[in-house]
Amino acid sequence: MSLPRPEFSLVVPCYNEQESIPFTIPPLCTAFEKAGITFELIGVDNGSRDRTGEILDGFAAKGLPVRKVRVDVNEGYGWGILCGLREARGEWVGMIPCDGQVDPEDVVKLFESVRYSDGKVIGKVRRRFRLDGFLRKVVSVGYNVLVFALWPGLGSIDVNGSPKILHRDVLQRLDLQSKRWFLDPELMIKAHYLGVRVIEVNVFARMRGHGLSHVRATTCWEFFSTLMRYRFGSEIGRWRGSVKPLPDGPVSVAPEYVPR
Repeated sequence: MSLPRPEFSLVVPCYNEQESIPFTIPPLCTAFEKAGITFELIGVDNGSRDRTGEILDGFAAKGLPVRKVRVDVNEGYGWGILCGLREARGEWVGMIPCDGQVDPEDVVKLFESVRYSDGKVIGKVRRRFRLDGFLRKVVSVGYNVLVFALWPGLGSIDVNGSPKILHRDVLQRLDLQSKRWFLDPELMIKAHYLGVRVIEVNVFARMRGHGLSHVRATTCWEFFSTLMRYRFGSEIGRWRGSVKPLPDGPVSVAPEYVPR
């Protein structure tokens, strides 16, 4: 007997996050339970070598709405999310890092901002108040300025701000492919070309309280080179030529999402 489809599935990629997930995942589950939203959290053990997977199993054993997805070999942040999305059953799906930067109540607020829309939207946060270090702020501002220069109508000046929440029908049409750190920009760029509206909620973004960030200096080069390829290469053009347009009316509930 199959379980009823939850209203919302939230994918949380976890790579060696044994120190952070006890402080981030249970509060998310509690916030959605208090809001009366049928919810599942997909915790992706993205090739971790610590106790991350064991802790995720423990959450489920305690009755939290958590399902673990195991990825044996870590192929990148984006691949962990894609593997989680493949298992998500909700009509609405979302993704969020497990760094605890965004309050669980703000995640609920974001979901409620898209919940009763026609589905042709992406809900995301804008980290308007950030406690990042000076260098990271400079890099982030420079990156977002570059993205805005290449795609002025993107609808956000915080491209990497997460969580991001969208209808599973829209997710299927985006056909996300990025296995590494470019998944957020890919999602925003494709949504722009598809004509999806962006709904942003301003949030206070804390510094990571536990565990270590996995962003490295090479991540900046990856972002830049992939941005150039997307803007001036043929990859995005091929997708635009094959994607099915959005319907005139509300979107429908799509079947399971299976990334290629």
